[in-house]
Amino acid sequence: MKVFYSDTFNLNLPPGHRFPGNKYGKLRHALLQQKILSEDMMLASELIDDAALLRAHSPEYVASIDDGTINPSAMRRIGFPWSEHIALRARATMGGAVAAARAALDDGVSGQLAGGTHHAHYDFGSGYCVFNDFAVAALALLAEEAVSKVAIIDLDVHQGDGNGAILSPREDVFVLSIHGEKNFPFRKVTSDLDLNLPDGVEDKEYLSALAGVLPAVWEFKPDIVLYQAGVDPLKEDRLGRMALTHEGLMARDRLVLSECKKRGLPVSIAIGGGYANPIDASVAAYANTWRAAKDVWGF
Repeated sequence: MKVFYSDTFNLNLPPGHRFPGNKYGKLRHALLQQKILSEDMMLASELIDDAALLRAHSPEYVASIDDGTINPSAMRRIGFPWSEHIALRARATMGGAVAAARAALDDGVSGQLAGGTHHAHYDFGSGYCVFNDFAVAALALLAEEAVSKVAIIDLDVHQGDGNGAILSPREDVFVLSIHGEKNFPFRKVTSDLDLNLPDGVEDKEYLSALAGVLPAVWEFKPDIVLYQAGVDPLKEDRLGRMALTHEGLMARDRLVLSECKKRGLPVSIAIGGGYANPIDASVAAYANTWRAAKDVWGF
């Protein structure tokens, strides 16, 4: 199995910033230390090329990120100050997403130790998301005719409004989003199937709701699933407002991944959101997603 990672993923943010910029390196260390993944499984997330990026984003927006001419107010909407590092990181995240999706077609499962940037729209970023890795990866595979249908299972606690805006209008992409009804983004964009859950939802209710909507994905008959495995439904998460346990989140991952494997569906995993304080609780939940993948696929 191949998992993609870049040294650009970690962010050195101003003191007090709400985004845990060091979680990516912590996750990589945890996966290796716990022997969930090995060094030879990890490959570099290369920078995305313009052709692939411009299928999902406007030329003007991409250029403004690359050269730093983006309006400061637009960067405030994203949530990070612009820097060359931010621009390179965004390109690496997109390159890794495409590489992981291609690898999943070969090996059954793959992913990246970043990604899940589902708030980025065609011509603007939002919610810590510069470019949209789901749109970039899905449109790359479709353009290459590697697949004819793509499904996105988005289980981050925040609705993937960028996915809905860019991808849901297409007949060859199906977007499922299960998220907090009262959480960010406060102006939702309709997906193919949205399930709004209340604050404080716990394991049993969440898993029952998930099991109830997954059949819609299988009925679509995709050739690949892009899985947004955000761990911010965790009860310790500062931005989540749900109350799932580590065991509940791992049961969520096992359900999605085992149902995909049973159907012969390749899966590419993006880690999505996680904002616990201290961040170690989120890192443990991310590691459990990969532990579940290892158990299901036996790599």
